[in-house]
Parts: sequence; C-alpha cells; structure tokens
Amino acid sequence: MQLNNYEPFPTQLPIIIEDNLFLYPFMISPVFLTNEEDIDAATYAMEKNSLLFLTTTKEGEEGSRKENAIHKYGVIGSIMRKVNIPDGRVKILFQGMAKGEILSTLEDLSFDDLRFKSSTIALVENLSYEPLKVQALVGVLNEKLKLFSQVQNNIPTDLLKTIADTDEPYRIADLVASLLKISKTEAYEIYQESNIEVRLMQLIDIIIAQMESAKVQKEIRSKVHNKIEQTNKEYFLKEQIKEINKELGVDAQREEEIEEFREKLAGLKPHIAEEIHTEISKQLDRFARMHPESADANQIHSYLEWVFEIPFAQLRSKTLNVKEVQRTLDGDHYSLVKPKERIVEFFSVRELAERRGLSLEANSGVILCFAGPPGVGKTSLANSIAKALGRPLVRIALGGLEDVNELRGHRRTYVGAMPGRVVQGLIDAKSMDPVIVLDEIDKVGRSHRGDPTAALLEILDPEQNAAYRDYYLNFDIDLSRAIFIATANDVGAIPAPLRDRMEFISVNSYTPDEKFEIAKQYLIPQELKKHALNAEEFEITDKALKLLIDEYTREPGVRGLRRKVAGLMRKSATALLRDESLEKIKVRVRDLPRFADKKVFEISVIDEKPLVGVVNGLAWTAVGGDVLKIEAIKIKGKGLVKLTGSLGDVMKESAHIAFSVVKILIESQKLKVKSADIYKQYDLHIHVPEGATPKDGPSAGITMAVAIASILSNQKVDNRVAMTGELTLIGKVLPIGGLKEKLIAAYKAGVSKALIPQKNFERDLEDIPKEVRRAIEIIPVGTIDDVLKEVLL
Repeated sequence: MQLNNYEPFPTQLPIIIEDNLFLYPFMISPVFLTNEEDIDAATYAMEKNSLLFLTTTKEGEEGSRKENAIHKYGVIGSIMRKVNIPDGRVKILFQGMAKGEILSTLEDLSFDDLRFKSSTIALVENLSYEPLKVQALVGVLNEKLKLFSQVQNNIPTDLLKTIADTDEPYRIADLVASLLKISKTEAYEIYQESNIEVRLMQLIDIIIAQMESAKVQKEIRSKVHNKIEQTNKEYFLKEQIKEINKELGVDAQREEEIEEFREKLAGLKPHIAEEIHTEISKQLDRFARMHPESADANQIHSYLEWVFEIPFAQLRSKTLNVKEVQRTLDGDHYSLVKPKERIVEFFSVRELAERRGLSLEANSGVILCFAGPPGVGKTSLANSIAKALGRPLVRIALGGLEDVNELRGHRRTYVGAMPGRVVQGLIDAKSMDPVIVLDEIDKVGRSHRGDPTAALLEILDPEQNAAYRDYYLNFDIDLSRAIFIATANDVGAIPAPLRDRMEFISVNSYTPDEKFEIAKQYLIPQELKKHALNAEEFEITDKALKLLIDEYTREPGVRGLRRKVAGLMRKSATALLRDESLEKIKVRVRDLPRFADKKVFEISVIDEKPLVGVVNGLAWTAVGGDVLKIEAIKIKGKGLVKLTGSLGDVMKESAHIAFSVVKILIESQKLKVKSADIYKQYDLHIHVPEGATPKDGPSAGITMAVAIASILSNQKVDNRVAMTGELTLIGKVLPIGGLKEKLIAAYKAGVSKALIPQKNFERDLEDIPKEVRRAIEIIPVGTIDDVLKEVLL
C-alpha cells in the first residue's frame, strides 16, 4: 500500500507521542512539542521530507515513553510548518493523512545529533460497508447533530455544513468526533474501531447523552433564574418596609449596619493585632453613640467602611516556583537577558528560604529597581513577575507626587480625608501580598506639604514596613508580605538614602535586531488583534520593518515603534474597507512613505572620504546613541580657541584639555607639524553640529584632540573610524558610560573601526550585541598616542 508520493507501507517512520492531544486524518492542527525526542523527530521529518506517526499515551500514563503506555493506532501525516517558541517549546503544523498502526516494537534511532522513537507503521485501510445501512446511520447522525447544535451554541456552522455535504462516512465520523467534548479514552475507542457502523452508533449515543446533559443544565439555569426573580421580589418588599419605617420615624437600617460592622470585627479579630482591634472597636462604639445626622457620624462611617475593606487575612500568592517565573519572563519579553537573570536569582533566594523554612522577611531585604530609558519594558517586567507569582499587581504612579499625604493618608480631621495610596492599593488588590510597583520613583517632588521620599524610606525598608502607619487609619499595617518593585529613568535623581535601599537592574535600550524580533513576535500580532485584522490580511516585509525601525523611529524602547505599527494597521483597515476586492495589504519599502508618512530620524552617516579636521565622535542620548561629528578649522590669529555648538561646561573644559595635550605632543615632537609654534600662529574654531541641541560630558575628549591634531598637522582623519573616551592632561584615556548605545549608533552609521578606552574594553565588551562586534573592529586605547596612530592618515 502507498500514500500519495511517499514510500509504500508498511514502512519505518519517526514517532511523536502526545499526552493531551488527539488528532484525526485529513485535519490540520497545531501541535506544541516539549519532549526532546518529539522535537528531534519533527526536525528529522522536516529535513528528510518524511512522514510522521503521531499517537497518544494511555489514560494515566501521561509523560511516559514506554511501549505499553502508548496507543497502537494513530495518525500518519506530515509537518507543514515548524516554529521555535522563546519558552523552549516547538510548534508544528501537523497535517493528518491517514490512519496508521504500529506493527513492531519501538526503536531508539539516531541521525546526526537527533535522537527519537521509531517503529514500523502500517497503513490502516477503511473496511467495506453496506451503503444503505451506513447512509441511514449517517442520516440519523446528521439529524441528532443538528438538534445538538441548537442546544450547544459553540459548534461552528461551517463545520456542520461540511459534515452535511460529505459523502464519506469515515471522514464524517472523524469530523463529528473532533467537535465533541469527550475524554481521550473515549476518543481513542471510537478511532480504533474499524467497523464504520459501530463507530457511527457510538457517536449517536454520545450526542444523545450530551443533549440530555445540556437539557438538564438548561433546566437548572431556568430554576436559578426564577429563584433570582424571587430574591428581587423579596428585596423590593423589604425596601417598601424600610420606607414605611422611615415615615414612622423608625430607623432600623442604622442598627442593622452597626450590627453588621460588629460581626465583621468579630470575624477579623483572629487575624489582626490587638492595637488594630482596639482602634476599630473604639471608633465603632463612638459611631453607635452618635446622632446619625451629625457630621462626625458620617466621617466615622466612611472610616469604618474603609477599614473593613482592608484584606487583613487575605493572601493570594501560590507556592514560589522559579521555573515558572523564568517561563513567564521568557514568554512575555524578548532579550533583556541580564534583567531576567537577576530577577530569577532574586526569587531563587526566596524559594530556597521557603523550602528550608526560613523567615522570608529576613531574606527579602532587597528592593528591586528597574532603571532605564522609557519604553524598554520596566513596568511590563513587574507585570510578568506578578503573573508568575500568582499575585495581584498594584501600580502607584509617583511622577510629580509632592504631597506626602498622598502616600501616608490624610488625617481624619480634614474634609474628604482618605487612606494613602499604599493602603488603597491593598484594598484594590484584595490581598496583603501583592506586587506593588512604585512607578517613576525618580520623579517624586518636594514641596511645603512634605517630602514623599521620607515616607518611601519607611515603605521600602524591610526593618520598618512590618509596622507601616497610615495617618488616616491610625494603626500599623504589615507591608512585609508585599513585594515592592520600583522603576526609574534617572537613577541620579533618586535621593541617596532611598537609593541605598534599592538594588538597581539596568534595562538598556534595544538593538535594531532586538526591536525587529519584538515587532515580529509581539507588536504586530498584538496590533492585529486591536485593529480587527486577520494575520493573512496584513504583511510587512522584513526590509520594510527594518527601515521603519531605523528611520521612522528613534527611541531606546518600542513605544514609538508600536505607534508606527498601529498607524500601518489603521491605514490597512481603511484600504480594505474602501476596496473590498483587496484580500491582503502588503507593506514594502516603497510603500512606507505612503503608509508611515516621511522619515523622521536618520543616524548621521560617516563621510564618504577622509577630511582634515573632521572626526567621528560617539555620543549617548536619552533615546540611544548617535554619531557626533566634530569639526575644526584654523584661522590666522594668536592661538585662541573658539567653541560653538551649544556645549556644556564639561565639554568646553574637554576642548581646552585636548588643546593643551596636542600642544605637548607638538613640543615633544610626537606630532609632526610645519612649525613648532604653529598653535600660536592660528586661532582654532571647534564646532559640534546641530547647534540647537545642548551637549555635555567628558567623553568627547579624545575626539576633540584628534580634530585639533588633524587641523594643526594638516593630516586627514580616517572617515571609517569613530571614537569615544575622556582625556586627561597627561594624555591618558579614561573610561566612559553608555558604550552599548554608542557602538550601536556606530554600527548603524557604517563605521568599520571604533576606538574605546582600555577599561571599557576589559569590562563592558560582553554587553555589546554580537552583530555589532562582528561588524566593527573594536580597538582599546590607553593614551592619546594610541588614538593618533589609528586615525591619522
């Protein structure tokens, strides 16, 4: 026997064993592979264009690879597509072709580095049948299925139409079995049955049973609805009684409310400290004695309502599992290797403490703070942590916060007083152990209303936050079970005492390749859903996407890129509606000006040829790196230096230091010039282009020195070289910051050689993306002599 153009059967085929998935012939389904042998089998089948045999484990044998643990019958098919998923799994698109049977014992096969199960597989042909009898059974099945679809609304109408239009009874049986909610064992019993009449009868019986179950559920829902109507009727009558009592001057509601408060307090007593119980009880007794119309009564009533909403005894965290944390982080975020590694280390310590029965409070003294530019995923990392831990997320935006009472709570003497944001966050989370994100902690302000950072010191200090006092509540709240995570853009703006209580995890800007992968794997699929588009209706080519990243956005993160992608989706949706004959919108490089307007940003590209006095420097900005050209000219004069380009004080000092260093080089004859006092004969004008943009920092020191040396010696500077480094008066090159962003900018600008300080070369090179290191020759320099040897032609 033979299947299409493949080898005749029986034949040796690789085997995939699934636990919870049951497939049928002539169906295309996604299959997620986690077992290494299954992944190797899929890889072998793709490489050899071979068929596969997919079967399932028996009930209760999930995870086993033994021969007696798997079913004999399965599906023969081929792999249409294979995709690696970031969490380590492999997704294949499996097309079933025929029913198959295992004839021999399982064998372990090896092919190159691949290891997988294999066996001799036979093709199971459909048995002949009595057409009249089978047609009658198919008619009954279709009738029952039609009735079942009226009770069960989740059956696709197009699938029902396909079943009704199909003449092949075996295919009908497979299609019907695939849409029924039955166990794996029941599905296999139907599948292995070779007699089509028996299979059809089994399916009819299952549908009848499920119809009866659905009818019973419908009756139960009807009874519940009637009961709700009765409850509403009773509520209406009770409200009428209340109104009558009110007319008679009898206020029963207040007494009921006081009694309800007392019951809640009694229920909380085992879970709260004596101090808290005493304070609440005191306020409740005052409320009971007061006249209901007094202002103080309303204020205490509000207080009691707030207090009884605090989830004193509620804890939502599940057992800590570092592997789950790792999986969630990998699934939600591309790249960010070091931040994810540090987060996993942080929770590994907590899990180990849990396993060994140690006090978590004693081991949770570190507060994580994600520091980095906007849009790189700081807040979403906190969201992923909360999801992995099974805890609710509370986000407290601290940007522009000036009033300490916003955190601490207002004293109850003020009109409209309420608890602080921290307590309100616990109430919203309905848990005492949420993940609390203190967003933009570097933007907290100070005013005459207090310093919020002082309150944050208590919140973030593990020694103090077990007894955090909110002014409104007037008792201590235990915050030690909560996990605090802060985010910041500028670490230097955080006060030193607060900075001392946190461990900073740098979340750097993304490389173009990382942005490309994030757009493909996350942004585009997410925006397709938001704009009601199907995946087959929109496509952007890889070249167009890379151009969109490089020249239409300029940012460390991907927020601007998301907005640009959303703009493409909106224009695509509009085009589809205007021309209904269009089935797909494909955005190519030539289409970008029409879809994304004009280019907004371009990295400064290096000059085409070497010039005298023009040097490529590397700069760091809040939105990534850039190539900064420094230009110098000489004019007949007395040795003066003129600086332009909106330079800061530090950069001006760097220029004067560079001039002094070059003078020393000339006097020591290390730099060849026409005249030993040439620097006295000319005035120098040093300009850094884009004069409207403020610039500062010491890292342009060696760049300015090269520009001055080039103009005085009349030697050209290699246009393919860019550099960064601080220069001292004795000609040493000191380390700088922002090296990753600077070298990425050099890579984009077409630089082939980059000069960086020796210290940075030794400690920071591993942080540089591989594609940058492959494209650019990175040379360490320790002195200005090393620099001039590399750049002057």
